[in-house]
Amino acid sequence: MDERTKNRFMSLREEITKRFKSITSNIDLSNYSWFNLGGPAEYLFKPENKEQLIEFLKQNKKDKLNITILGAGSNTLIRDKGVKGVVIKLSSNFSNIKLIDNCIIEAGAATLDRKVSNFAKENRIGDLEFLSCIPGSIGGAVIMNSGCYGNDISKILESIKVIDMEKCEEIEIKRNEIDFFYRGTNLSNRFIIISAKFKGKIKEKKIIEKIQNKLIEKKKLSQPSKIKTCGSTFKNLNDNNKKVWQLIRETGCDNFTEGDAAISKKHCNFFVNHGKAKCSDIEKLINKVKKTVNKKTGINLELEIKIIGE
Repeated sequence: MDERTKNRFMSLREEITKRFKSITSNIDLSNYSWFNLGGPAEYLFKPENKEQLIEFLKQNKKDKLNITILGAGSNTLIRDKGVKGVVIKLSSNFSNIKLIDNCIIEAGAATLDRKVSNFAKENRIGDLEFLSCIPGSIGGAVIMNSGCYGNDISKILESIKVIDMEKCEEIEIKRNEIDFFYRGTNLSNRFIIISAKFKGKIKEKKIIEKIQNKLIEKKKLSQPSKIKTCGSTFKNLNDNNKKVWQLIRETGCDNFTEGDAAISKKHCNFFVNHGKAKCSDIEKLINKVKKTVNKKTGINLELEIKIIGE
């Protein structure tokens, strides 16, 4: 970077951080990833409300900074050199939950999935029990069509509210306007989800609690906990009788390591940072497993986790 470009860059950084008090620069993102690794964000923006978010997006039409959306970081691998441009992470003001009627709940996109499940239980609304086992927040859960044990977001979603980054306005999208598929949707990446409405069924609180506890216990028995991981690394295959963890084990990949990056002994679709791993170690391990499984079975594994940065 020559001196002229560097001075222009520093001037822009100062102008942006002065204009928007919720923007900070050169922020370490490792604390925002469940892997506990990753480089810095050039800028980190935590909007306090939708008006502030829209104001920033309008201004960015002039600044033309690259935008990356970051949720709870439960399924996100952040590269070692960090993320250029602006990382937008919704503040805690987007984590409110409210009861719309007897069966419908509205939750902010930054609300943790398990909190929505517990809120539903307290209001005797069933069918949201599975959210108690989903890591992360509501925004990411909707985009990924997160699910487990036979349920997913598509079965309970009523609608979402988003900010359109191109039009710089709020719009509501009904469930029937969204195409859902296994661990994904057709939602445009120009949308920032700010809230979602879910519909369940009236049930007795003790029945909901019993279902929740059963699912949580099942998860504890089959998945690692209290470790640095981002959950399932690869998507399961719709056209194969075997789960991905079985393919990883049967092809001998379960003992692979790369630096301090390893594969969980409890569930080998969970990749683990044992303390000093870098993102590059996790990526090398991912690619090593993909290559080995493909060579031995002809199957191409598809990532479930999201990788951002450079």
